[in-house]
Amino acid sequence: MSNTIEKLPMGKKIIYALGQLGWSLGSFGVMNLLYYFYDSNSQADGGRMFPIYIGSAAVLGIIASLSRVFDGITDPLIAGLSDRSRSPMGRRRFYMAIGAFPFALISLLIFLPPTASALFNTMWLFVFTFLFYLFMTMYVTPFFALMSELGHTPDERLELSTMISVTWALGFMIGNGSYAFQGMLEGTGMAPAKAFQTVIGGFALVSAILMYLPVVFIDEKRYCEAHTSEEGSFKAVINAFKNRDFLFFTLSDLTYFLALTFIQTGISFYIIQLLKLPKEMASTLMVVLFLSSFVFYVPVSLVARKTGKKNLLIFAFYIFIVSWLFLSFWGRLPFSENTQAFITVVIAALPLAIFGILPNAIVADIAEADGRRTGNYKAAVYFGARTFMSKMGASITLLIFPLITHIGGESGGAPTEQGIRLTTYGAMGFLILGLFLFLKYDEKSTLKILKNPPLASVED
Repeated sequence: MSNTIEKLPMGKKIIYALGQLGWSLGSFGVMNLLYYFYDSNSQADGGRMFPIYIGSAAVLGIIASLSRVFDGITDPLIAGLSDRSRSPMGRRRFYMAIGAFPFALISLLIFLPPTASALFNTMWLFVFTFLFYLFMTMYVTPFFALMSELGHTPDERLELSTMISVTWALGFMIGNGSYAFQGMLEGTGMAPAKAFQTVIGGFALVSAILMYLPVVFIDEKRYCEAHTSEEGSFKAVINAFKNRDFLFFTLSDLTYFLALTFIQTGISFYIIQLLKLPKEMASTLMVVLFLSSFVFYVPVSLVARKTGKKNLLIFAFYIFIVSWLFLSFWGRLPFSENTQAFITVVIAALPLAIFGILPNAIVADIAEADGRRTGNYKAAVYFGARTFMSKMGASITLLIFPLITHIGGESGGAPTEQGIRLTTYGAMGFLILGLFLFLKYDEKSTLKILKNPPLASVED
């Protein structure tokens, strides 16, 4: 590493992590609340919480799923553009600066359908959901690649990954407070839809401010080694997946995101229909879950340095499977519904902390090892390929979730308890498959390469 490249000071690390808080908060509504807002059957009794904005839950599932497929495709394309960029701002901050504002703005517009026409609103949702994921990718993929370059050793990358995991979880926790925030505004006499839209608007404003902090205050030339890849996007992605360790890791990551999206999408359904508790309980549970996971963040980072990231992530798979097994029995256990909910939160807190920290650090290590082995540094492509796989997992869940939850019910009716419970079994199955795939990742070979001195960039 060049002597002119400075180590990132703690203040800058915090600024970088706040960018993660920004996009986590800005993306929460679209990624987790589309069904809650647009599905007219979002209440357990089938009552309409909001006006009829679109035609059906099936239409919503198709839009959500196709937009995530589009999102996954644009990830490696934008990653390749970022890797090849020669912008004076730096190859990461240039794209982050372009993407941040429209990303935040569209995160609100998606929830502002302008007319009473289901057809027009369906078109509105379709267009803006696709644009949302385009600009989100433009910010997030270079943002993650920047982590790989700001951290110059595995331990530094692990530290940055830990910090952005904390801020992502904080954003997710605040986002889950939307149910409670909405309820508070409704208590002032505001209509449910207006209250919800006001909450999302607040998220969008804060998100935009936070996302621009690393763009303004972190100088890539000062803290990152200067590399520019000459490899085309398609070829770079193909070569990334030819990396056996990366392939098995991303396949296991896909299954994890399948399971995670089930709980992100279905938390209000699990609370309302399995436990028969009010929707505000979802906010309470998510706050408790992520506060509990915070307790494990520092220990996870310390243990990972001693035992290795792979062993700790294997352990997380086992515990997360157990948490889903317990959730599948919600409403059928011989103690109070509140107790059932909080026991699940306690079980899930540790694996969520581990999954929140280690995967980004693993991808950063694999990308750096590949750069040292080949002299072709393309961190954005590795992160883009990883997010492509994770978003494929999310898109599959978004497509099948409304189909599964309506099993056993009438056409056009509300989600059924039987269907909602089936989603928990599906999540467990995906996690078991993910564990099997992750066992094939060879961590030792990656770390062995990282002990060698880096090769020159292909441009040198």
